[in-house]
Amino acid sequence: MIGSGFLGESSQNETTLSEVLILGFQGLNSYRFVLFTAIIILFTLIQSGNALIILVTWSNELRHSPMYFFLCNLSFSEMLSTTIIIPNMLQVILRNGVTMSLSGCLTQFYLFANFVMIESYLLTAMSYDRYLAICRPLHYSSIMHLRFCCYLSLVCWVSSSIVTSIVLSFILNLHFCAKRNVIDHFFCDMDPVLSLSCSDTSIVHLVAYIISPLSLIFPFVFIIVTYVCIILSILKIQSVTGKKKAFSTCSSHLFVVISYYITLITVYLVPTSDYYSQINKILSLLYTVMTPLLNPFIYSLSNREIRATLSLNIKRNYRISALGISIQK
Repeated sequence: MIGSGFLGESSQNETTLSEVLILGFQGLNSYRFVLFTAIIILFTLIQSGNALIILVTWSNELRHSPMYFFLCNLSFSEMLSTTIIIPNMLQVILRNGVTMSLSGCLTQFYLFANFVMIESYLLTAMSYDRYLAICRPLHYSSIMHLRFCCYLSLVCWVSSSIVTSIVLSFILNLHFCAKRNVIDHFFCDMDPVLSLSCSDTSIVHLVAYIISPLSLIFPFVFIIVTYVCIILSILKIQSVTGKKKAFSTCSSHLFVVISYYITLITVYLVPTSDYYSQINKILSLLYTVMTPLLNPFIYSLSNREIRATLSLNIKRNYRISALGISIQK
């Protein structure tokens, strides 16, 4: 049951909302087949790239490294988050808008918001790992052991679910009437969902503003502080080779953090007027599609260990295949 909206008719005899029309990219109707093809290619690259990182990591000794343990969690969360958004987005593009049940829309919002917070917390955990590795190397192995990594990862997943559930519980108490059934977006995000409500949403906004620092601002500030400490520690290294090695282990993660948080924070700070709605869609595409696409390539192509492990696996599989062919002959 979703608030009073599913109790039949409201006290004002308004028909309750059961289906939502998601408009998508109405202004790009003539280019929808090009956009559809581009998105489906990007979705395939996202899934295969993140799956490759997980397979390469867990099939070798890299799985014992805390950094790669969190990287696997990050890749897995991005595979799930894009699966929640992109398949439905493809329908929206191809059909120039689709209808979705209100419960399905709220479910999509809950799952996506959950994975946004999970990624935020995982990036924070990864920055703490890099901080210990560079600024506290003597204490690194005693702190970042496998049990602590599992505990930290569990905290990321569970806490994000709890925080998102709190916001959703307030949304479920809103009344949704049929006269507002259009979402001018390509998925059910926070503001589009609240725009469907006929009741006062100020409490929901207040709860979101109270919770957002826990999920976005504090993690971002924590990451920035840890990287200031990391950079200061790197600058103290006398060896040029040592400096390059230290920077190389952190640069990819820092690039992902900056691109992810700047885009995400900008989306939720941009005014929600009709003029800015198109800009909001473009920015939303960046953190729903482009960031999950860039992450596996940034981490794998710029990471010597993953490249070496992948090359070793390819050579090993080639030798096994060649041996099997020679035996058959």
